Amino acid sequence: MRDGTGLHTTRREELSARRAELRERARRRRRRGLFILLAILVLLGAVFGGGAYFLGSYFFTDDFDGPGEGDAVVRVLDGDSTRQIATMLARRGVVASPEAFTEAAAENAAIRSVQPGYYQVKLKMSGEAAVGAILDPASRVGRMEVRGGVQLDDTRSPDGTVTPGVLSLISSATCAQLNGARTCVSVDDLRNTMATADPASLGVPPWAVEDVTRAEPRRRFEGLVVPGLYDVAPGTPAAEVWKSVLGVSVARLATNGLGGDENRNGLSSYQLLVLSSLAEKEGITPDMPKVARAIVNRLAGERRLELDSTVNYPLDLQALRTTAEARGTAGPYNSYQNTGLPPTPIAAPGKAAIAAALDPEPGPWEYFVRCQTDGTSCFATTLPEHQENVRKAIANGAF
Repeated sequence: MRDGTGLHTTRREELSARRAELRERARRRRRRGLFILLAILVLLGAVFGGGAYFLGSYFFTDDFDGPGEGDAVVRVLDGDSTRQIATMLARRGVVASPEAFTEAAAENAAIRSVQPGYYQVKLKMSGEAAVGAILDPASRVGRMEVRGGVQLDDTRSPDGTVTPGVLSLISSATCAQLNGARTCVSVDDLRNTMATADPASLGVPPWAVEDVTRAEPRRRFEGLVVPGLYDVAPGTPAAEVWKSVLGVSVARLATNGLGGDENRNGLSSYQLLVLSSLAEKEGITPDMPKVARAIVNRLAGERRLELDSTVNYPLDLQALRTTAEARGTAGPYNSYQNTGLPPTPIAAPGKAAIAAALDPEPGPWEYFVRCQTDGTSCFATTLPEHQENVRKAIANGAF
């Protein structure tokens, strides 16, 4: 059967179905193309967006503006690299990012000479300002130096000169100006903590705990803080300050050969520390081994030491020659009246004094006197020899 076009009905239906199929295929291709286009756009967005972020991070470092605000105390550790310092500063909120500091530091060779210790800085500083603060000596806080012969307490000389003691030195080192207020651990707080706390809990070594516990509370730590530089964290309680200081000092004592169960010339480690302090106060460095020997010899003979340095120790005003009144005043440190060593050290002993106590120079001396104006001592075996040395010392203006 044919229709008006001359085509069979069946043929016409086949063509219609074919055209419908082609239209559906075209529609599916367009839809797939749209999906592909959208995927490409998403991928390009990620690529260009990530690239923009990378480029922005590379060329535009996250940084604060200006000198900063508020106050903070930060610590540079021994051996820290510039990157490690930068990371620490970023973690503390001093700089916005480690790169802010490292990029500013790269332009200043002095950054490689930064010393370990505590520094007072601002929060939210620019990298450049932070580098300047770390390199500024005025930013350094918490540093103190203990010299040989210094006592726990301040002392006065006849000319009025005041020598700050270990307690005053520590107290000053704990001071910092934080957010407009000056904070310090006071001398009284340090003294009270020393007198009342368990010595071992504050870092007193086992070989000294028994003697320290037995000592007069206000003199317990005499001699345990040896000469050298210390870094103290401002703003920390007195107990933590003592732990920090004693931790460093005890390690130095061990390095110098003092500590443990050694017994030399019949003396324990603590007694050797006491002997070291006597050598420190009584002789100049070249004479210390002989001074130590003379003291050991007198101890062995159970003779009184008769040292002006021990008589001077508890006095606020200290002179080279003690008075008859002072020598006649009873007390645990009066070696004109007592035999044996004093109950504690009488000062901070240096490395040379400790070495002298550990290894005194061999010899028979039992007497010595300062006989030269430069501090040199003359040594004697007998009392008449000593009396002659005293006459020479007076004639030389040394005694």
